[in-house]
Amino acid sequence: MKLKSLAIAASAATALLAPLAAQAEYPEKPVSFVVPWPPGDLADITTRIIADEFQATYGVASAVLNKPGGGGGPFPGAVYVAQQPADGYTVGALVNAIPAFGDQIGIPELNPDPFEPLGIYLTYPFVIAARGDLPFDSIDGLAAYSQDNPVVFGHFGAKLLPTRATFALAKTAGIEFASNAAFDALDCNTLASGDVDVMTVTVQTILPCIDDVKMLAAFGDTRLPVAPDAPAVAELVPNLNLSLWNGLFVHKDTPQEIRDKITEVAQRAVESERMQEIAAQTGALIRWKTDAEAQAQIASDKAALDTINELLQ
Repeated sequence: MKLKSLAIAASAATALLAPLAAQAEYPEKPVSFVVPWPPGDLADITTRIIADEFQATYGVASAVLNKPGGGGGPFPGAVYVAQQPADGYTVGALVNAIPAFGDQIGIPELNPDPFEPLGIYLTYPFVIAARGDLPFDSIDGLAAYSQDNPVVFGHFGAKLLPTRATFALAKTAGIEFASNAAFDALDCNTLASGDVDVMTVTVQTILPCIDDVKMLAAFGDTRLPVAPDAPAVAELVPNLNLSLWNGLFVHKDTPQEIRDKITEVAQRAVESERMQEIAAQTGALIRWKTDAEAQAQIASDKAALDTINELLQ
C-alpha cells in the first residue's frame, strides 16, 4: 500500500508540475518570424537578424517565413499568424497598418484585432524629396512655388499611407500638385530625369544622390540622422504624426514568460552592431521601442489616420 500511495503522490506531483515544465522549456521546437513581404526588403533583412539571434540564444531552428499577399498587401500574412496557436512559435513581424486599421477592412481573422505588440524594431525612413534644382528647400517654399508653377508629384500608389499623408499635408500647407502618378520604382533617376518634381520615397533609394536632392520632410515625429535639417511631418502638422514601422506581434493569449523571451532576444538583436550597420547604410531608424511605446504609437497612428481621412474627404 505504501508503494502504491507513493506512486499516486508522485503522479499527482508530476501532473501539477507539467504545465510549468512545458512553459520553462520554451522554445523546444522551431520558431517562425512571419514577414508579410517577399524576401529582400528592409523588413525581411532586419527580421532575419532577429531570427538568427533567437537561434543562437536558444539553439532551436529559427527563421523568417515570407508570406507576401500580392494585391492583399500585408493582410494575408497577418491572417496566417492569426490562425496559428498562441504559443510563441509563430511571431508576426507586421507593419503598422495591421493594428491601425486591420480590423476595419472586413477580414474576420483580424476583427477583433487578435494581436498585441512586443515592440517596434524598424521605422521606415520615408521622406518627401524634391529635385535639387528647384528654388525651394522647405514645405512652405514648395507651397509658394506651386501656386505659380506646375508641380508633378510621384508616389507608390494613391491608397498607400505615405501618399495619403502627403496629400493631407499638401492640403494643410496649401500645396497644389498639377498632377500625380504612381511608379513601380522611385529613385535618383526619377528626379534627375524630370519625370517628377516631388516624390515620397524611402531615403534608402536616394542615398546615392542625397547631396543632389532636397529633403523637405520625414514622416513620423523624428528627424532622420542622414537629413537632420528636414523637419519631421509631426513638427509641421502635429496631428499628422503618422510613422511607418514594423513591430513584433503575438496572439493576445500568449503567456508573458514567452513574450519576455522573444522580447529579450529581439532587443539584443536590434542593438547589435550588425543591425546598426544596416541603419547607417540605409538611413532607417532601427531601435527597440517597448510594448507600451508601441501601443502609444498605434494610438497616434489611428488618430493621424482619422485626420487624414477627414482632410481627404
